[in-house]
Amino acid sequence: MPTAEQSIRCVVLCQSLTNTLTPIFIVHLDERTGNLFILAGDNIEIEIYADGIWKFL
Repeated sequence: MPTAEQSIRCVVLCQSLTNTLTPIFIVHLDERTGNLFILAGDNIEIEIYADGIWKFL
């Protein structure tokens, strides 16, 4: 299960992506690292850490 911080950040980021009409293809929780991964648009890759901090890959 994602942390509360990850969940909130994921919703905020997904809302921002869809507001710009960017399709979201995958939202996945990596069980090895505990990080959330978002794949969107042509080449947007985002990783969200357990504390809610995120970065583009």
